[in-house]
Amino acid sequence: MRLVEYLDKGASLDPDAPCLTTEGETRTYGEVRELSVRVAAALAAQGVVPGERVAVLSGNDPTAFTCVFGISRAGAVWCPINPRNEASENRELLELFGCVALIYQEAYAPLVAKIRSELPSLRTLVCLETEWDEFLSAEGDADRPAVDDLAMIVGTGGTTGRPKGVELTGANLEAMTAITLMSYPWPDRPVYLALAPLTHAAGVLCFPVLAKGGEIVIMRRPDVAEFVALIQQHRVTHTFLPPTLIYMVLSHPALDETDLSSLRCFWYGAAPMSAARLEEALQRIGPVMAQLFGQTEAPMMISTMAPSDHFRPDGSVAVSRLSSAGRPSPLVTVAIMGPDGDLLPRGATGEIVVRGSLVMRGYHRDPVATAVAGAHGWHHTGDIGYLDDDNYLYIVDRAKDMVITGGFNVYSTEVEQALMQHPAVQDCAVIGLPDDKWGERVTAVIQLRPGATVDKAEMAAFVKERIGSVKTPKQIEIWDDLPRSKVGKILKADLRSRLTPGP
Repeated sequence: MRLVEYLDKGASLDPDAPCLTTEGETRTYGEVRELSVRVAAALAAQGVVPGERVAVLSGNDPTAFTCVFGISRAGAVWCPINPRNEASENRELLELFGCVALIYQEAYAPLVAKIRSELPSLRTLVCLETEWDEFLSAEGDADRPAVDDLAMIVGTGGTTGRPKGVELTGANLEAMTAITLMSYPWPDRPVYLALAPLTHAAGVLCFPVLAKGGEIVIMRRPDVAEFVALIQQHRVTHTFLPPTLIYMVLSHPALDETDLSSLRCFWYGAAPMSAARLEEALQRIGPVMAQLFGQTEAPMMISTMAPSDHFRPDGSVAVSRLSSAGRPSPLVTVAIMGPDGDLLPRGATGEIVVRGSLVMRGYHRDPVATAVAGAHGWHHTGDIGYLDDDNYLYIVDRAKDMVITGGFNVYSTEVEQALMQHPAVQDCAVIGLPDDKWGERVTAVIQLRPGATVDKAEMAAFVKERIGSVKTPKQIEIWDDLPRSKVGKILKADLRSRLTPGP
């Protein structure tokens, strides 16, 4: 399926049903489909041909999201550009992807002005607020077949070096959508609340909603109070947040007075979640929490944990399972690989590797990186973990985040899970810093809950009691906030640079 076919599927079920709702205004499936036809015709009139790349630079916006389906209908390739990136990174991505057209919100006009002279291949630029009507007035072929199955190219971000472009095909996204529909509960007409950026997980999770003819409620900006209120107002059935924002929801004073009974599936992912806070969420938000684990290169659904999997048959919370990433999803093969390429037995720790139609086609114009990621015939996630006897996947760390202290391997996620059990801790991150005695010292940076205080020695004792002295942080820092990426992940590289003295 092309991306536009998810929209067309929903429109075929009922063209008058609500499709996109933002700030109280709703567009029906028929209206969204018609606009996607006009966008496709306008792109054709601008000379965009099937297979060419078209970028969208926008915050969460219904018109910008509709452009995704117009791009697909025109046979072109969607390139989502994150507005929170630095101008230089977006320039690099647009050049790498070879984009010939850019549709952008007026708020990002200064960014576009800064980089457009360095992008000679960019023939068409369209501002949604000032040039939209003129753009749509042109007429061309409204529906053209794609030249191949490439559906989108997604930037990985430049936090670990030069950004790469992940090529995702229609088959990749079809596999993701099928896994999503078979792994979680779905009513006939779901209502999905999108707070997280549509350029990331929140966007691709819209495809199964559209295929079911559901309504997507789009939040233009992150606001926890509004998020909680919209669940009740729109009888939301599905939503997604990274753990950091879920912690903020749990801290919001209106949560316990809000009617959340419509929720069927509250996805969490994109970063490890504290088992203690997850148990709190199951009690206060409801038995609706649902995990997903994936990455840009194998989107969203490498492993899944449905709401029911968070509980034992007797209805009690399966506490030991809350630290897992669920089970490998039905259309994906997951294994654990050692450094020599051999697959390891159950219980053994190694790199999580993946096979299946969920895995990307490759990195755009980067055959070397593609070959490295696909070594030994498996996609390498860069995550370290193991599979237990019940086939639950446990992620113990990113390969680059493991701390080697005094000759022992310490997985940062285990220390973070222990820290998050403390009632004063809102969020935290654990890294290794150079140490003359230990090689690396386990270092924790903690963000406290509003109004909370804590003694560092007491905190160290709290962790030691749970996981022992070797894994207990030898350095504890308390900060008002932690540096985060555009999708809410804590930037450990930033922590290291701020805590490592200069030359």
